[in-house]
Amino acid sequence: MMILQVNQLSKSFGADTILTNIKLEVRSRDRIAVVGRNGAGKSTLLKIIAGKLSYEKGDIIKPKDLTMGYLDQHSGLDSKLTLKEELLSVFDFLKKMEKEMRAIEEKMAQAGPDKLESLMKTYDRLQQEFKDKGGYQYEAEVRSVMHGLGFAGFDDSVRVQDLSGGQKTRLALGKMLLTKPDLLILDEPTNHLDIDTLTWLEQYLQSYSGAILIVSHDRYFLDKVVTQVYEITRSQSKKYIGNYSSYLQLKAEQLERETKLYEKQQDEIAKLQDFVDRNLARASTTKRAQSRRKQLERMEIMDKPLGDEKSASFRFEITRQSGNDVLRVEDLTVSYQDQPPLLRSLDFRITRGESVALVGPNGIGKSTLLKALIQKLQPVSGTIATGSHVSIGYYDQEQAELTSSKRVLDELWDDYPEMNEKDIRTCLGNFLFSGEDVLKPVHALSGGEKARLALAKLMLQKANFLILDEPTNHLDLDSKEVLENALIDYPGTILFVSHDRYFINRIATKVLELSRDKAEEYLGDYDYYTEKKAQQLELKELEKQTEERQKAASEKPGAKKSYEEEKELKRKERQRQRRIEDIETRITAIEEQIEKYEELLCNPDVFQDHEKVQEIHSENEQLNEELEQLLSEWETLSTNE
Repeated sequence: MMILQVNQLSKSFGADTILTNIKLEVRSRDRIAVVGRNGAGKSTLLKIIAGKLSYEKGDIIKPKDLTMGYLDQHSGLDSKLTLKEELLSVFDFLKKMEKEMRAIEEKMAQAGPDKLESLMKTYDRLQQEFKDKGGYQYEAEVRSVMHGLGFAGFDDSVRVQDLSGGQKTRLALGKMLLTKPDLLILDEPTNHLDIDTLTWLEQYLQSYSGAILIVSHDRYFLDKVVTQVYEITRSQSKKYIGNYSSYLQLKAEQLERETKLYEKQQDEIAKLQDFVDRNLARASTTKRAQSRRKQLERMEIMDKPLGDEKSASFRFEITRQSGNDVLRVEDLTVSYQDQPPLLRSLDFRITRGESVALVGPNGIGKSTLLKALIQKLQPVSGTIATGSHVSIGYYDQEQAELTSSKRVLDELWDDYPEMNEKDIRTCLGNFLFSGEDVLKPVHALSGGEKARLALAKLMLQKANFLILDEPTNHLDLDSKEVLENALIDYPGTILFVSHDRYFINRIATKVLELSRDKAEEYLGDYDYYTEKKAQQLELKELEKQTEERQKAASEKPGAKKSYEEEKELKRKERQRQRRIEDIETRITAIEEQIEKYEELLCNPDVFQDHEKVQEIHSENEQLNEELEQLLSEWETLSTNE
């Protein structure tokens, strides 16, 4: 079913046309990505659809009862409520319904026969609506979202106002997901999410009941979630069926096809024109030449395929190669002033030519460690030793190194005064700053433009050891690819933090997994790291099972080990199967009992007994809780076959 249509939509900011004749269709359960360069108008389009921004031309057609949820990339919450209270506030209407039901129960207990029937009907309607809208499971949904978005370990007393900016954005995302609108509009929802949370969000959105419209620069995420892609380029839109990888393939095939057709037509035009030029003046062939000329005039000339827009172009060079040992960290403990240690007793080493990805959950201290390595934060104890001839270039995800009041041109020129203006402008041109763009103040730049400016400064440093904190944040997909290629060709050493799994895969030769008291090495890219992690979990489980079998065998020393092990395994399998059967029987019984209770509540004799009604509701709640636990256990046992 069609839930939203955008027809011939146009939008301008002053003299700058951002969108022209945009067409977009959303059906129920569609998963749509809007892609394009930074500044192409992706966020503008989402804001227009969400009703946050006006437009000059076109139509947006949608049903009156369509519910939309819009999450801006800079969204955040500011509230004095606790985290759980803030998320539960989504279900205030259910709490209100519950109060109404309790009030009706009290009235029913005291009502006469003349009013009882009317109260029963009202109560029955409310109870059904309460059930349909998730009245019996909304608290479980809140717990699931809190756990998925990384808030499970937070104290119940933590308030929204005490969270960081990134945490507030995550909480806003969680609140949006719980509202379950018909159309979910998400602008860069993967910002501020670690890899575990990203994986959870992918799974959540895959099973989401409504339609989803997404802008994201995370290629892994788009591949997992979306089934359609709308590309916005040169202010116009084009639709592609499939995920992001399919879009890239279809786009390349389309360009190749259009280029061949254009070249074929140009060859035909050249041949016809040549015949006309050679034969028009000759009496014997004039008519044929005139016929060819008319054919040329009637021909609909194809425009030359434009292909992709101009991309940034740069490479990282070094002035001098470092020694083999680039960085050695021993027994390092790091903390902020008057705070308990964030990281303790870390040991790791980086050698020349390595490209090391630093991974770990949000808040573990990855950015903090980088600040300690570049001496912006004094360690509590331990040593940080750089090797001979090591020069460090640092990229800050917050672009704190940029001066907001300076012009773009001066931001580079002040750091490299020995360079002439032409060379500075050429460098900025390679990062897509051209003409009047170089005279803009830094504070007026978008997040993507600031990121490109910071990369330009980094390139001019010509350092042989790059330390990068989320270098792909704010970059569009094309700029990410250019950065990846530049780093792959870089002759120095790299240590970087990133949540972009595609980027890690392309760049990393080693993964360093950070925990509070350890930095564990994995030699390989992100896929290798996840594979090894899975193997480690399997190995731990196997070791646990082996220990249990050995323990069981040691209790009967006279018997053969192999026989006892086999016997133990068979016994455990029988136990598992019996437990599954018991659970399934109990689930059936609970569901039947809940159904009976609901039928009882429709009985006039029961309605008149207030205590009985309260007792049934209490029993129902307990049964629902037990049902939830049994379903979780059943799922665990069933997946352990």
